[in-house]
Amino acid sequence: MATSTTRPDVDTAAPNTGVAGRLLDSSAKLSYDPLTEVDWETPLDEDFHGASPEWSTLYGTPYWDELTEAQRKELTRQEAASVASTGIWFEMILQQLILRDIYAKDPGDDKVQWALTEIADECRHSIMFARGARKLRAPAYRPRRVAVELGRAFKTLAFGEAAYAAILVAEEVLDVMQRDWMRDERVVPFVRTINNIHVVEESRHMKFARDETRKNLAKAGPVRRHIHAFVIAVAAYVIVTSMVNQGVYANAGLDPKRALAAARSNEHHKAMMRSSCSGLMDFLASARLLTKPALAFYKRAHLI
Repeated sequence: MATSTTRPDVDTAAPNTGVAGRLLDSSAKLSYDPLTEVDWETPLDEDFHGASPEWSTLYGTPYWDELTEAQRKELTRQEAASVASTGIWFEMILQQLILRDIYAKDPGDDKVQWALTEIADECRHSIMFARGARKLRAPAYRPRRVAVELGRAFKTLAFGEAAYAAILVAEEVLDVMQRDWMRDERVVPFVRTINNIHVVEESRHMKFARDETRKNLAKAGPVRRHIHAFVIAVAAYVIVTSMVNQGVYANAGLDPKRALAAARSNEHHKAMMRSSCSGLMDFLASARLLTKPALAFYKRAHLI
């Protein structure tokens, strides 16, 4: 259930004004324990989708029109599980980026306290996503080997605005689709609860990522800005193209080759991705991170 305790060191008559302090206060007032909030006991009801059908990679294609309702529901359940698995992969990267950023800094500082709070959130989210995917009867979908190795390099080398803007990209894309899923009564109830928890808690993470991106960019020269703009765009491309594993189609009982070809040419899904990222692109533009080389990767990922 949502916690209602306040931070013991906070004077409620004089609330924090810094971003990290305000986020700590918000977290103390509204956070969730997925182990008790999510209905893990009720068996999976196959009459429900795993995600809003409109977000399926095949929605709007001739192949989708040929599928039975049961096949469509199974496909969206596998796709939701794949998105969750990708989320776990990136949350592990995110945690290491944040830990490196706060290493050896004052643990009593609000920024460090918030960073540790965010890491705790991400640990709970990863466990929640893993249990959710298992309840959807999906395997542990993993990104392609090249994506895993690029992630390994990124989590080791990225810093400053490159780290926090990439975190923001991953969280913003998930946020928009999950807001649709959590309100959609066609989606199985336990997945809607998972999405609601993630949306509420990730909204704080996104505020922090935006603030840290701006602060770090204030110290960045033009060369560093251009290099990091490119790194962020490549990270965004890898993250977005890893969300739906190609294995979902076979696991949903579909023809993998035909499904993959239909998904790759699906203009509806590309439009959904672009519309979901309009706010993110506005932020990156305002931060002067939409350089020509970066734009090429955002276009390849259908984010702009």
